[in-house]
Amino acid sequence: MQSLPLFHRVAGQKIVVLGEGEAAAAKRRLIERAGGICVGEPEAHHARLAFIAIDDAREGEAAAIRMRCRGLLVNVTDRTALCEFTVPSILDRDPVLVAVGTGGASAGLAKMLRLRLERLLPPGLGRLAQALGMAREAIRARYPQGADRRRALDIALGEGGALDPLTEHGAGVVDDWLVSDADTMREGRYAIALRSADPDDLTLREARLLGSADYVVHAPGVPAAILNRARADAVRVPVAESDTTGDGVIVAIHGP
Repeated sequence: MQSLPLFHRVAGQKIVVLGEGEAAAAKRRLIERAGGICVGEPEAHHARLAFIAIDDAREGEAAAIRMRCRGLLVNVTDRTALCEFTVPSILDRDPVLVAVGTGGASAGLAKMLRLRLERLLPPGLGRLAQALGMAREAIRARYPQGADRRRALDIALGEGGALDPLTEHGAGVVDDWLVSDADTMREGRYAIALRSADPDDLTLREARLLGSADYVVHAPGVPAAILNRARADAVRVPVAESDTTGDGVIVAIHGP
């Protein structure tokens, strides 16, 4: 990755916006939508972020230097080389946010991807997220062990699952799932024979297994691009080639 994607909580925080015109106005709308307070350069010492939308290249660069010298992280519209952070195209299903970024390569591409995703995600996705948040303690009570809880949610939220996020759900769906007798504790060992070093060559099933595995046992030659498809908190266990199920094979293990 060329950038580390993060979500900043800016409610009640001052953020510098310099410049006039539609680009600056768009940044102000975005900041205010997230609860931030737009300020000018005189209040930069109270801010953490700065957005610069100045048409003149020299003036924009000079403003970026001034803001950076005051310790702010800077975004300069249409000047990727001067940016310390970029602004993604945002799909809002509050509290679910999907941010599509291209590292500043093409805002148009990010926008079109976001528009395609808009058609895929149901309007009620935010309600599902809120229901899961409100049921956090009830979910912990039913599945006290973290690994069990992750597996249960992976299955329920998976394709065709009781809480499939791409399906429109009615009220009470999370409560119904918690009291259901559905099989939520599938576990086992799954061997994945790699066909290439390209993670896009994984089948959908293989990608899902990697994405929900608790442990990933792999031969030394398995590419990092493949391993990166596993959960960030999954335990990686490198083993000798002779201990795997074949040359270039990765094994995803669910359960203890």
